[in-house]
Amino acid sequence: MKQRYLILRHPILNLSSIAYFLAFTFLLSPIAATAADITQQLHRPNNKSVVRELRDQADNLLRTGEQQRISGSFDQAVNSWLNALEIYHSIGELKTQGLIYDFLSEGYLQLGRYSQAEDAMRRRLAIARDVKDFQNQIFALNNIGTLLLQQGEPASSAKAFTEALEIARHIKSLEGQGLSLSNLGLATARLGNYDRAIQHYENALTFRRQTGDLIGEANTFNNLGDAYLAAGNYQGTISTYGAALRIAKSKGDRVNELRAIDGLVTAHSAVGRHERAFDLLQQRLAFAQQSRNLREELKSFESYAQLHEKLGNYQNARNFYERAILAARTLQDSKQEVLLVDKLTQMMRKASVKGTRD
Repeated sequence: MKQRYLILRHPILNLSSIAYFLAFTFLLSPIAATAADITQQLHRPNNKSVVRELRDQADNLLRTGEQQRISGSFDQAVNSWLNALEIYHSIGELKTQGLIYDFLSEGYLQLGRYSQAEDAMRRRLAIARDVKDFQNQIFALNNIGTLLLQQGEPASSAKAFTEALEIARHIKSLEGQGLSLSNLGLATARLGNYDRAIQHYENALTFRRQTGDLIGEANTFNNLGDAYLAAGNYQGTISTYGAALRIAKSKGDRVNELRAIDGLVTAHSAVGRHERAFDLLQQRLAFAQQSRNLREELKSFESYAQLHEKLGNYQNARNFYERAILAARTLQDSKQEVLLVDKLTQMMRKASVKGTRD
């Protein structure tokens, strides 16, 4: 089951959006915390001109961090946001601190600093609770649950998603219910309860349709397809992946489109519809080549190789494995290259044994 780490409430904000947000977020802060573990609270200034000067300084740091994030300099972005956080704390702007913790969560994840990402998410949740911001409590709990799920803790993640769902139901948030149910389905499937996961996904689709969240709907359809596939329900698998593919194409959602194609290839080949599987792989490879996405080309070559290998077309499979290996080498992905070489070697041994028997 594929899932992004973050469902941040503000995953992508341009600079004008940040300025708009800052204009409305001046509340008193009871929390003293930065990722650098500040041990002494700063004395909160009372002079209005000093406060205004500090706020301008923090606003500039926030904007600088956003520019650094856009350019891919996440180390620098995190440092800018931490400096801004310290200033916002000193002047008591609690809601803006919550926004920065959202940004820090993303930055830490991009840097692979998962414990710090989780800490930022939990601090964001604490702020949302302090100001009784139920909507952001829902998003924070879903972020925490998603990270826990990626770290191999489905039971703990299910608790976070369940809490988010309860809050969403309490405030009658259609968006929150759709998101939380879809994620709860992921955790339930990871625990091996596919029938229950399917129920969660189907309920999630009801809410996502009501909110017009087509990309979220495509993601949930893909998740549902994964659950049907794991349960061996190929008719349900093909139907739901097909729905995900149609929606993803209509919205230009390439991530869900490729997920749906991959699921359909697996499902069609499992029931012997190999011609349809090859048609889908041709679409996948064409997209990867048109977008000059070598990583997706590699995945397409590997899928072609595996399908040819399954059908006993060892020479064709070898050609595609070799193309995948070359792509991995170009990407300097030595781990993937080693795995592909191993698969090719094992296949050639199998082909040799089969040829000897024949």
